[in-house]
Formats: sequence, structure tokens, C-alpha cells
Amino acid sequence: MNLSRISVILFVALSSLFAFYFIYAAELHILVPHLVKYTSIRPEILAQLRWYQILSSSVWPSVVLHPQGDRQHPEHNPASARRPFTRHIVAVGDLHGDLPNARRVLQFSGVTDSNDDWTGDVDFFVQTGDIIDRGDDTIPLFFWMDKLRSQAAAVGGTVLSHLGNHEWMNVIGDWRYVYPTEIKTFGSVSARQKMLTTGRIGRSWATNYTTASRLPLHAYLGPPNTPYPPKSMKMHYEKDSDGELDPSYYYESNQPLSHSAISFVHGGLSPTYRELTPFPSRINKISDSLLAKLQRRQQPPPHPPNPYPGLPLSTTQEEERLYDGNGPLWYRGWATDPDKKVCADVDRVLAKTGTRRMIMGHTPDFKNIKARCGGKIIIIDTGISHAYGGALSALSIYYTLKPIGKDTDRRWVEREVVSAIYQHRRDILATEEREVVGDFNV
Repeated sequence: MNLSRISVILFVALSSLFAFYFIYAAELHILVPHLVKYTSIRPEILAQLRWYQILSSSVWPSVVLHPQGDRQHPEHNPASARRPFTRHIVAVGDLHGDLPNARRVLQFSGVTDSNDDWTGDVDFFVQTGDIIDRGDDTIPLFFWMDKLRSQAAAVGGTVLSHLGNHEWMNVIGDWRYVYPTEIKTFGSVSARQKMLTTGRIGRSWATNYTTASRLPLHAYLGPPNTPYPPKSMKMHYEKDSDGELDPSYYYESNQPLSHSAISFVHGGLSPTYRELTPFPSRINKISDSLLAKLQRRQQPPPHPPNPYPGLPLSTTQEEERLYDGNGPLWYRGWATDPDKKVCADVDRVLAKTGTRRMIMGHTPDFKNIKARCGGKIIIIDTGISHAYGGALSALSIYYTLKPIGKDTDRRWVEREVVSAIYQHRRDILATEEREVVGDFNV
């Protein structure tokens, strides 16, 4: 073998070694941190995947482990003056008096760290109600939610909290699911009544909690709970065969992001509930009024053992509908009715509320977060509390809006990835991508 041939072989070998090292370093410092952040895979498991990732990307170039929701569109222009937008939302269902399990869920979903403090890794944390009852941790759970609310606001994050039917039961005086041991944590029945009305927890309910929320996926649509439809929206007064306004009434063709939002409520938004619009302001106005009446009245002796106290005499018909079985606190139809019915009804409710999917708790599935009608309906109560022994879970929504093509074309790719997160796995429930045209910089 002559010297020149040996030189060529050495050059090829050294070049291959350098290329291999470059791929390994890039994978180690870029890919792995993203996977740790956006999945539940532990770093020690990722270490075993590094060699597979390198080999698979060379043999099957289409096999790439992208961070969730962070796929580069082939037409993305890095030099664009338009800025990509990202929003990450985590939602958790019924907690029912179990602080240890709540801590576990918020930690593995990335909301809090090992010290139970806000991480800053999510933009919005949403809790859909029923923190109270069936366990002894009512006080620390509500105090913790208030702490996280303050910590999130300090760094630009937001906590959205909802009153569930059990919070309402307690302020009404219906204590059927209150454990005697839980009453002891307050000191007495009267001390508990005071805490839930004029005390710290009751004041937080009145100030920080709503019955319904509309959360825009993009800041272009305004802050959370901006009423829909907006007063400026051009309406079409066409009615369908049932005498109701046609769903197209609630859309504007020149506003492609108008329904890029999600509704949150504890029970469900019934298709026959009268107070759906404007959403969610009408529901929350009624809710605020009823809560004030309940908290300000002389507190009746709780049931049991005393008679059920009921709603105040001054309760309006709207307030009664809020709390009845068809209202947003108790409705279960989206969870229990057959697919044919719910998938036929859901689009009308989404149109009216200016949303693309609705998320609720209340009706538990003790194994999984339940998605129906292609993810238009998502029920996130999995019985987190030890009182049920269900699955520890959270819902993750990762949204991106990225510019593509020339700035003058105003083209964007909107992408949303919805995942169910459990202690040791992540299931993707829905992935949607579409191209939109408009001016969406904020």
C-alpha cells in the first residue's frame, strides 16, 4: 500500500470521526434538553437513546425526535421581521383534598419544581375546580394555589382557577362530602364557614376564581376571558331550520384566528344552556352575583345533619339555571352521551363560545384523560385524589404560530399539540396544523 493511499484512508477516517463527534455533541446539547423539558423521559433513558438517534437519522432520515410543537416548517424564513409565537398551557382536573398527589402532578407536568414553586416553564396553569371535599388538605391546597398565582404573575405567567360544583355545595351549606377530619383542620364548623365566606379562602374565590374561562391560544385575541363575540363583530342574522342562529353567525371570514381559543369549565357547557354568550362574561357575571349572595347571607347550619338550606330567596332564574343539572357546574352530557349525539352538538357550542375545543373535569375516568370528537371535547378528571385512587394526570397544550414565506404574503403556520401527561408516559390526543393569512404580530 503506497503512502498516498494511506493518507487518503487516514483523511477519510479522521473526517468521519470529526463528523461523528459533531453529531453527538449537537444531539447531546440540543436534542436531549428539549426532550427532558417536553416529555416525561428521564435523562438516564435518553442516554441510551443517543446512539439510536444518530443511527436512525442516517438510515431513516425522516425519523427525528422533535421537541413537542417545535417542528420547523420547510418554508420558514429566519430573516423574517415577523416573530414566531409560542404558548404552553397545562390544565389539571379535580384534586379533592389531596395535596401530596396534587404536588406530584404539578411537578411532573412542569408547573412546579421540587420545592412546589412556579417553574416558569408554562405560560398558563388552569385548574378546573373541585379542590375541596373528600380529603383533609383544603386549606393548604387553596393557599398553595394563591402562592402559585402570585409567583406566576411575577414572571409573566397566569393561573386560571375555577369553582367546581363542590366549592358551590360548600358555600351553599351542602356538606355531604365533607369528612369530619377535614372540619377539624379548620377548628370547628363555624370557623370553616367563616373561612369559605368572609375569610381568606372565600375572599380568594370571590377575587380569583371564575365559573368559566375562555383562553385565547394567541395574544392577538386579547387576554383571557375577553368576551366573545366582540361587540365589533359583524353579525349575520340568519337562522337555521330549528329557529336558532346558524353557526356561521359566530365566525368572521377576515379573522382566521377568531376561534383559536379554548373554553374551561368544571362540568360542561350544555348545548341548551341559555347563558352561553357573550362567553364567558355572561356566565361569570351570574356566578359572581350568586356567590356574593351566598357568602353574605347568615350561614345556615350545614347539611347533614341539618335540612338542606338551598339557594337564597333572592336567587334569580339565571342564577338557578347556573346551578341546575344543565348548568356549567353539573352538566355531564359531553362525558356520558353517545358519540353520535355529542359530535353533532359540539360544533354549535364551539361556534357560540369562540373556541376550537372545550375542556372540563367533574365526570371522572379513573384511567385516562378522555378526548372525544377528535379532541373537540376533553374531560380531564381522572380521580387524582387518593379518595378515588385514579390516575395522576395533566393536560398539556403546546401552541405555535410561525411565519413562513415572504413578509408581504403574511402567511403563517398555526400548530397545536394536545397531550395527556401521566407519571411515566405522554399520550398525544390531537395535533392540528393549518396555514393562515394575516397580521398577527403582538
